[in-house]
Amino acid sequence: MADFFRDTTFGQTVRLLSGKRLFLHPEEKPGFVLPPEYQLSLNNEEKLAARRSSPASTLQNSDADVEAHRSSVDAAGIELHKTKSVPIAPVKTSDGTILVDWYSTDDPANPQNWSTGRRAWVVIVMSLYTMIAYMAGSLYATSEPGVQEQFGVGNQTVLLGLSMFVLAYGVGPLFFGPITEIPAVGRGWVYSLSFIVTFALSFPTATVNSFDGLIALRFFQGFFGSVGIAIGGASVGDVVPFLYFPYGLVAWILAFWWAPPIGTVSGGFAAMAHGWRWPMWLITWWSAPMLLMLLFLTPETSPSNILLRRAQRLRALTGDSRLQSQGELDQRGMTATSILMETLIRPFEIAIKDPAVAYVHLYTAFFYGVFFCFFEVFPLVFIPIYGFNLGEIGLVFQCCGIGATIGTVFYFLFLRYYMIPDNVKNGFDNHEQRLIPALAGSVLTPIGLFIFAWTHYAHIHWIVPMIGVVTFCVGMFWIIMALFTYVPVSYTQFTASIYTSNGLARSMIACSAVHIARPLFINVGTHEGVTILACLNILGIPATWYIYKKGAQLRAKSKFAQG
Repeated sequence: MADFFRDTTFGQTVRLLSGKRLFLHPEEKPGFVLPPEYQLSLNNEEKLAARRSSPASTLQNSDADVEAHRSSVDAAGIELHKTKSVPIAPVKTSDGTILVDWYSTDDPANPQNWSTGRRAWVVIVMSLYTMIAYMAGSLYATSEPGVQEQFGVGNQTVLLGLSMFVLAYGVGPLFFGPITEIPAVGRGWVYSLSFIVTFALSFPTATVNSFDGLIALRFFQGFFGSVGIAIGGASVGDVVPFLYFPYGLVAWILAFWWAPPIGTVSGGFAAMAHGWRWPMWLITWWSAPMLLMLLFLTPETSPSNILLRRAQRLRALTGDSRLQSQGELDQRGMTATSILMETLIRPFEIAIKDPAVAYVHLYTAFFYGVFFCFFEVFPLVFIPIYGFNLGEIGLVFQCCGIGATIGTVFYFLFLRYYMIPDNVKNGFDNHEQRLIPALAGSVLTPIGLFIFAWTHYAHIHWIVPMIGVVTFCVGMFWIIMALFTYVPVSYTQFTASIYTSNGLARSMIACSAVHIARPLFINVGTHEGVTILACLNILGIPATWYIYKKGAQLRAKSKFAQG
């Protein structure tokens, strides 16, 4: 149990305050023996080479074994079916530096070797973190009538509380994403400290008496709450082997989809009963247990940070400065200019110069805009036509979660019976196979919109347009999953930069869509307005087929793509 708490924010704080006398790592405990591979590297490189080449070696660690392990994990990303523990010899660089690595293929310090329960817990925490961030955005929609009444602002002005929040969680990853890639920083402290700020901001947001102050607080709530959106997927990737990464990603993305249903239904009834401030207080109440989970129950998952701290402990144990982690070497080359380049320039350079990435950005941003536009029509349809109240409007949003859940079931079948068996057999050369769900999704999204557009009449039961909403959400879920799994395998080295610029593109379009949607539906009508969205979605069908057929050719011309 002590090992579980040791690498949490709480555990690292206790270690710091106790002078590293509590929550000890193995290297700090009496009787720790340096692995033979490290002893040989430090004392006699020639002896190590001879021992590696010996077929009778008790280390069972030939160059071929180590190289095979590294190739299978790093290049292919397929987890070894471990029948024995194979020691991993440290690499010695030309300048004599000994690179600290995992001690063996089943090293318990490696997040991908943690127990299934511990790895599942990390995925659950990241999903809950992301869900709360998105719920905080959707909750404001239920407070809008009360905000308008109290502060006397117009229909467009009151929407700033939502649009600024959405914009902020696109801007936040530009800052937080690169910080967590610095090996000395890692992910845990960024999660905890940023969420402390998010939690603290929830109190003045619920009590503020100025509309300008409310909008500023909402922006900073979105900014500091964006960390889960920025790096949650990276944390999932830390603990889930690359071959099975789509399974972990599904859980994380499913949290996105259930956030608006939970937020709007709880916020709607709370606002009806107690006024517009109560939905804001819900953010506080949900954030409190989340903060405790982050502080006390969420371990550090960044491999580069874990190995960096191991290297520091080994240097303290041996007094030998040659023991360094790869992260420390990389960190030495980091300057303010290089960080600025990574943060602000490279994401957009890739988006401009790489056609496939530009397509992913445009497509996901477009669908994100349609997503936000579409949901603005719900109050204009279900209140005047079907007589729903504010709380019952939240029930309409349950269609989003239902659609995503249905999409998850079929996506799991796709992974289980097609994609993963094919990857095991043929490797990852056929990157575009990951886009197959998007081919079906691009067809379902306009169908769902057309169903909704042509069936929300008083003489047609409300369940029929809701079926359209579910159909739309199934299709969009498949599109998002396909594109989000296509990027890491095709642009391995630049995944973080691509996700960062993609998040900003989505947020900017969604921010605009929040203000465009209501005038669109009021001026042209809800039937006509949703029909326009459906017609625009049809354009996604040939675009998806084009990238599926031509993606390999586009990547071949790109200096950023791998494979």
